[in-house]
Amino acid sequence: MVVVVDTVSATPLRPRHPEKVNRPDAFSPPKPDWIRVRAPNTRGYADLVTVCEEAGCPNIGECWDKKHATFMIMGDTCTRACAFCNVKTGMPGALDGLEPEHVAEATLKLGLAHIVITSVDRDDLADGGAEHFAQTIRAIRARCPTTTIEILTPDFLRKAGALEVVVTAKPDVFNHNLETVPSRYLNVRPGARYFHSVRLLQRVKEIDPTIFTKSGIMVGLGEERHEVLQVMDDLRSADVDFLTIGQYLQPTRKHHAVMRYVPPDEFLGYEKVAYTKGFLMVSASPLTRSSHHAGDDFARLKAARAAISG
Repeated sequence: MVVVVDTVSATPLRPRHPEKVNRPDAFSPPKPDWIRVRAPNTRGYADLVTVCEEAGCPNIGECWDKKHATFMIMGDTCTRACAFCNVKTGMPGALDGLEPEHVAEATLKLGLAHIVITSVDRDDLADGGAEHFAQTIRAIRARCPTTTIEILTPDFLRKAGALEVVVTAKPDVFNHNLETVPSRYLNVRPGARYFHSVRLLQRVKEIDPTIFTKSGIMVGLGEERHEVLQVMDDLRSADVDFLTIGQYLQPTRKHHAVMRYVPPDEFLGYEKVAYTKGFLMVSASPLTRSSHHAGDDFARLKAARAAISG
């Protein structure tokens, strides 16, 4: 999706991002060769409907053709309006009580060995959707006991007890993305709080040290190199296992502009530094996305932990 106005649904010309419609256009520089990907045209792309389409992921054709799926629960409308995100914003509808079972059934039918569950922000709910996450995890466990589960959650800001509900359901990987460096939060992620997100990841490990934790940031939003290195230190202080770093891509001209396309050699440099800081795994490249190769990465995470323990 790369449009601000929705001309497809039953209500024509409904703003996809009403808070962005009146913003002046922000222009990004032309994409360099290293950021270009082929348009998806495989059968796998046509057969699945997941968050990948909503978020405009550049790896959509590759992952869908491999039957790697990330499901977005709790609707397609987010209560926040982050400057980088292309998911619709507005007031969401009521939760679908049957959704956890539907996700479990889809996981079974697709034969998924590893599944990623993410969601929109649901600040309208008393628990931010924590119990819905937990129910979805339990439903998948019941139908597909050998499937490993990764979740990519919102921050549950000001939702007391929400995190504990999700962690108690025991996902295999708990992912919560910082998205950017703290100095860019006001412009890029205004509804969130950087140190709250770091603390949330730290709290997961305190509750259940066996769960792998994961977080990611985008670069090209105006951050400085020393700020990225500080994020690494903050995440390691929270005992985060897995770091992802990818290039920000502007969904529409109403979204935050790309300030810079970071070349591949700088991503490689970030990866090398991150490993020296103690992360079990690091994925840093222009096309790295939070859930890209999630199943393969989970196997590598387990092997890395076993190597240290052994």
